[in-house]
Amino acid sequence: MGQHSLKVLKGINLKIDDGEFVSIMGSSGSGKSTLLNIIGILDTYDKGSYYIDDELIKDLSESRAATLRGQYIGFVFQSFNLISFKNALENVAMPLYYQNVRRRERNAIALDYLDKVGLKDWANHHPSEMSGGQKQRVAIARALINNPKLILADEPTGALDSVTSQEVMNLLKDINKEGRTVIIVTHEHDIAGQTSRVINVKDGLVI
Repeated sequence: MGQHSLKVLKGINLKIDDGEFVSIMGSSGSGKSTLLNIIGILDTYDKGSYYIDDELIKDLSESRAATLRGQYIGFVFQSFNLISFKNALENVAMPLYYQNVRRRERNAIALDYLDKVGLKDWANHHPSEMSGGQKQRVAIARALINNPKLILADEPTGALDSVTSQEVMNLLKDINKEGRTVIIVTHEHDIAGQTSRVINVKDGLVI
């Protein structure tokens, strides 16, 4: 370990209201990934305050952080992060498994969410049998199953072609219309342009 610290974020002052649909843009090294990890309660921070629903998110135990992530946040990643040896239904139901929901109940809920993203007929298919767009829709269904208030999508269209990217964006728009807050991290201007607010991060600052 060196003796010099690196300030990745510097004086961020940011408020995202309940039900907003925003995008965060910034070049590699701008600090947007660190900001995303703090918002997602994956990383902690040294100074300042971060609140979700008036609860201070700071110096949490890992178990408390995990509880809050499960309660408030659904994650969608560019690489989908699906479990290859589990089918679509099992992947979507996984968060409920960790909440000790009985198998029959969690599978019924998971099937309902697959239906919402248009993949009910693909419930028994594995990720290797799906297109990139289908895998991302499975990932979105998994993110929704805990009924989170916030969907945090990290480059959700980065691995998709333009037509499929638009399908995923339309799905995220529908999720936002249901009242959920949606935050998208993207480097694509046409994707950011479809959100209600664009937050630009450069050298650790919101510009």
